[in-house]
Amino acid sequence: MSSTAEEISSPPPIETGISTWLDVNVRLWQLASFAIAGMVAAPILIVMLSWFSPAGDIWRHLAQTVLGELLRNTVVLMIGVGFGVFVLGAGLAWLIAMCEFPGRRFFEWALMLPLAMPAYVLAFVAVAMLDFSGPLQSAMRAIFGGEVWFPPIRSAGGIVAVMILAFYPYVYMLARAAFLAQGRRMLETGRVFGLTPWAAFLRVALPMARPALAAGVALALMETLADFGAVSVFNYDTFTTAIYKSWQGLFSLPAAAQLASLLLLFVALGLFGERQLRGRARYHVTARTGHEERYRLAGGRALAASMICILVLSLAFLIPLGQLLVWVWSTAAEDFDSRYLNFFINTVLLGAAAALVTAFCALLLAYTYRLKPDRLVRGAVRFATLGYALPGSVLAVGIMVSFVWFDQWIIEALRSGLGISVGPVLTGTLAALLLAYGVRFMAVAHGPIDSSFERIRPTLWQAARSLGASNWEILWRVSLPLLRTGLMSAGLLVFVEVMKEMPATLLLRPFGWDTLAIRVFEMTSEGQWDRAALPAVTLILTGLIPVILLVRRSSTKA
Repeated sequence: MSSTAEEISSPPPIETGISTWLDVNVRLWQLASFAIAGMVAAPILIVMLSWFSPAGDIWRHLAQTVLGELLRNTVVLMIGVGFGVFVLGAGLAWLIAMCEFPGRRFFEWALMLPLAMPAYVLAFVAVAMLDFSGPLQSAMRAIFGGEVWFPPIRSAGGIVAVMILAFYPYVYMLARAAFLAQGRRMLETGRVFGLTPWAAFLRVALPMARPALAAGVALALMETLADFGAVSVFNYDTFTTAIYKSWQGLFSLPAAAQLASLLLLFVALGLFGERQLRGRARYHVTARTGHEERYRLAGGRALAASMICILVLSLAFLIPLGQLLVWVWSTAAEDFDSRYLNFFINTVLLGAAAALVTAFCALLLAYTYRLKPDRLVRGAVRFATLGYALPGSVLAVGIMVSFVWFDQWIIEALRSGLGISVGPVLTGTLAALLLAYGVRFMAVAHGPIDSSFERIRPTLWQAARSLGASNWEILWRVSLPLLRTGLMSAGLLVFVEVMKEMPATLLLRPFGWDTLAIRVFEMTSEGQWDRAALPAVTLILTGLIPVILLVRRSSTKA
């Protein structure tokens, strides 16, 4: 799901004959959409307003000690991951879309499997296997004797490499679709004008795929900025780790909020850069007719293409999953107990609740836009679906600050008005966590539901209106039966995303509501890699569900 809102087509309004703006029912639907957009705006506004409450000595300490390192690490991470996912994702997409070699059909869908593996899982497996005491270096010392030089995995290069392997599928998925749409004829046209194959790729194929490449790189960078678990495993300080330490270590919510505002600045720069890369230009390709022959690779080139795909798939998915299964085999008898079941139940309950709430809000947004497709509603929909670009740590800080303020206001009002003393009402409850999930994953739910609405003929609504049906009846009796697939897809995607989400859950969860992701974080923080394997495998197997859906969608469009 793209972190930036896609262009929304303007459907014909359901109401005809009179202005829907005068319909009180439509106004209520509009207010609901504005309220949902306000949920996204509130954490952003509160985080930015945190500068009016300076953190004093704590902030000065951060500025003098770690701020420069945070900025440097974040820039290095963005440049390294952005360049890496572009080269790897676009290269693999070109190879799969335009060339024929042994195993191509298998790699076409298998190269998307790393999407099922959370970055923090890949990170702790990489550290466990490649660190000084890991099996690889231990085997090298046993074979060659003495000290053997090996590049340090706990380094900027190590975390960049892990994130490239974790996030390249975003670029691969979108670039592959773009290259398939171009076909071979575009390159052959360039060859007619004297371009070499390499020049045709650089001057024809890549520029025409620029919107897809920009969107894929932007998605990878948003995930990089939002990551907390992987950088924690590598002890690589970024703004997400600094937010956590300021909140949980220094007990300064204002300092955490101000650090979150700086992280928001990087997010805004990323979104602006993606818009600039896409520009105002439009890229049109003619539809591919019939079966177009791919470039057939033979001999060493075919072997090299297959080996590259095998290497990437092995490093990003097969080897880490194999190591996790080995750990699970050795620790399952000890770890598969009532505590694990509690982690699993808490995760499922949170995922199901968030899926229901988020899918319902996304349904309201999509339906309101059909009722009144004006600029205000369009802007509300676009703003409400920008939450996916907000890191979970930023949302956690903004929601916690607002809930603390509301609790103070409620406590003071009850004490002064009724003489009743109560504790916090909102802080530390599931409401904060569900709000963070809803804001973060609204775009994930809105996409499938909005696509399902596009398939409904407006004449069905108009016929229901002519029979006297209200807006609510049109939604309940006409639209919902036709939206079942979209609603199920939206709920499933949100459910899986919530299961894997770490920073917001870590910062906002009520006492005792540990999840599988939190279990992974706790075990990896203590260096117990094998004890983190069972919840990690559970998350991977669950994460395969949306990957399978993506594979099916991409195969039908190919």
